[in-house]
Amino acid sequence: MLEKSICILKMESLFYGYREIAFLFLFLDRYDRMFFISQISEIYDIMLVVLCIFRYNRGGEKMKKDVLKIEEVFPFENGMRIVIGCSGGPDSMALFDMLLKIRRKYQLSLICAHVNHNLRKESIEEEAYLREFCKEHQVVYQTMTIEKYGEDNFHNEARTIRYHFFEDVVHHYQADILMTAHHADDLMETILMRITRGSNLRGYSGFHLVVQKSDYKIVRPLIHFTKKELEDYNLSHHVPYFIDRSNLSSKYTRNRYRREVLPFLKKEDIHVHEKFLKFSEVLMNANTYLEKEVLKAYQRVTYEGELSISLFLKEDKFIQREILYLLLAKFYQDDLILVSDRHIDLLYRLITSKRANLTYNLPNEVVVVKSYDVCYLERKPDFLSTYEIEFESFADLPNGHVIEKIADTPENSNFICRLDSREVQLPLIIRTRKIGDKMTIKGLNGTKKLKDIFINSKVDAKKREFWPVVVDASGKIVWLPGLKKSKFNKTKSESYDIIMKYR
Repeated sequence: MLEKSICILKMESLFYGYREIAFLFLFLDRYDRMFFISQISEIYDIMLVVLCIFRYNRGGEKMKKDVLKIEEVFPFENGMRIVIGCSGGPDSMALFDMLLKIRRKYQLSLICAHVNHNLRKESIEEEAYLREFCKEHQVVYQTMTIEKYGEDNFHNEARTIRYHFFEDVVHHYQADILMTAHHADDLMETILMRITRGSNLRGYSGFHLVVQKSDYKIVRPLIHFTKKELEDYNLSHHVPYFIDRSNLSSKYTRNRYRREVLPFLKKEDIHVHEKFLKFSEVLMNANTYLEKEVLKAYQRVTYEGELSISLFLKEDKFIQREILYLLLAKFYQDDLILVSDRHIDLLYRLITSKRANLTYNLPNEVVVVKSYDVCYLERKPDFLSTYEIEFESFADLPNGHVIEKIADTPENSNFICRLDSREVQLPLIIRTRKIGDKMTIKGLNGTKKLKDIFINSKVDAKKREFWPVVVDASGKIVWLPGLKKSKFNKTKSESYDIIMKYR
């Protein structure tokens, strides 16, 4: 039925271009096509629609033969658990379809993670459709809606929220891989934007096919495919997708590169994306060698993430800049895209200034602090002065550490906590300290103030603000990770069914 087809691909969610009309036409059955043509004939030049259909049918056949090239790009293994970052757009839906086609061959477990950016009225319909699509294909579906944005750059902030959500889904399902649909055109755009903004070797190389995180990998298996090839794939395989009209606006920098610069380069050389991929690989290899030397220098001039200015100034100037990039990379992790040459220049001027105490604001509410001979990065207190996380099996903490549930360990330090779930009320909560917090220390009578524990342990005042406190559902403090254990902690010889590790 045409009504069902249009329900699946909401026309009001699509940009009314000839490509999309061609796609809708191919998606309908023979009888619905006649009705569809009659409905659009007053608005569109039917001959142009037909040309688009003809063009995409031809292009699609070529791509269809290469559908499994994704397996040549990345070595899939049997039983992999994969989270797909899926917007519902043409790129991510092409990736989704490719993974569905090889799911049985490799016995893959697929989880779809979708972020509703809450900026367009169509977002609700797209989210609902994707939910039904996953249900139909027996794929686990996880979604979140961004309710509020700060005053920072929208794209940067949305990207940060998106990847934090993806990582939460990865940890919740104990997945091996997070896959995103970044393709060859995206790589070209990223490299060109980095060159324009200024960066270092790592930045100029764009993004990697595989990024190794602490306990999973981010994989971009479409890096060898162009946008055009993915569009052709969708048409030939009848893959449904939505078009976000904001991606067509010249308001955003990336869109201007996409609409104005890339077409010019492709006109010069239809295979220019392969040159950019080679350029990226050469820079990545050079950067791999350079990073080994920079890491040695970084370890010479830093202690627990704080930079010794006097030692830093003894290094070669080129190495100094790379040390600053590494300092930011360790803090921003995969969000280094937010940092440009301008930030490095300002950071260098702050460090070499004759003034003893200075601060400088970086993207995403990060502050650089210079205090005499020391320089360090921290979050703005008013940006994230408190947090509260319901703990299941893994928690990525704002202070750069994690708490995870483990099966067993011989360790018995304050970084390990063993609990009997019958003696505490679940769920466990990880939060920041509160005024008047007290805990009952294991082996001692009475209670002790957390404030006194921090002072006696010589914990820096700024670190206390983000130090994790583990409480049960009733509010009782059961563990101060890395510092003290409560009366609820169990020894290895006692009965327990929960083991947590702070690292």
